[in-house]
Amino acid sequence: MRIHFKLPRRLLAAASLAVLALPIPAHAASKEIIELQTQVQQLLDMVQRLQSTLDTRFGVLQHLVEQTADNANQISTTVNTLEKRINAQGDAANGKMDTVSGQVQSLNDSVDELKSRIAKLDKSVQDMQTQLQNIQTAPPATAQPGGPGSPQPGQPLPGEGQPGAGPGTAQAPAAAQAPPLADTFQAGVRDYNSAHYEVAAGEFQDVIHYYPMDDLAGTAQFYLGEIAYRQENYADAVKAYNSVLEGFPGGPKAPAAQLRKGLALLALNKKDAGIHELRLLIQRHPQTPEAAQARTKLNALGVRLTPAAPPVH
Repeated sequence: MRIHFKLPRRLLAAASLAVLALPIPAHAASKEIIELQTQVQQLLDMVQRLQSTLDTRFGVLQHLVEQTADNANQISTTVNTLEKRINAQGDAANGKMDTVSGQVQSLNDSVDELKSRIAKLDKSVQDMQTQLQNIQTAPPATAQPGGPGSPQPGQPLPGEGQPGAGPGTAQAPAAAQAPPLADTFQAGVRDYNSAHYEVAAGEFQDVIHYYPMDDLAGTAQFYLGEIAYRQENYADAVKAYNSVLEGFPGGPKAPAAQLRKGLALLALNKKDAGIHELRLLIQRHPQTPEAAQARTKLNALGVRLTPAAPPVH
């Protein structure tokens, strides 16, 4: 950007021409006019030097302005680059935190599954001990030879050859009270599909009551949560899904229970808790159809997903 001061120079040139155009007596050049012309010329020279000085200084100023603009652009570019790096580092840190959280949760799930198996083994050992105690404490059938009630030769002993006789006869009535596991469970599924929710809930509760350690008990618990969910009783549904996740973390219905728990929490307007459950589902079971549904739901909610955590070996 150059600024030229041409107006004063033109004025001085016009004044000089006016002076030169003044009538001068022939052969008698006035000394004053010559001096005036000399002064005008000196003034013109000063204006030219001033013009040159101004042009030089404005050139330097323009160069400084251009340098300042370039420096400002460089600073802006550097700041943008630093901001991108900081954001990338923040995203990486969040991803690592999610990965570590998923690994810790996977370890917790493994521990819960081990606890469940230990509980099942403990229950089995207790049942065996109870049976042994019943066998050991059963009163022996004693009778005096030839006395009343003593078997005659050739006659079978009391209970011998009779169906259901033996040490385990005392447990037979108790075992007969438990309904068949598979039949009861299938009846519950049929009633659930037919929307007979009250009947189905009773049948599923029988499965859980009589066979608490069987894997079908975890599936029955899941169906209780589904019944509560369909009836829009989301709080009870969350409790039922929690029972599946805590009692049967490695069961076949664990991914579905976590998905439905997250949806139930969202239905209860507990958005953060629901999103947390859906994220845990993706971290724990990334290749399942339930994880795909969780991703779709999170995308619909505008939640950014981090890369899935690697499986824990």
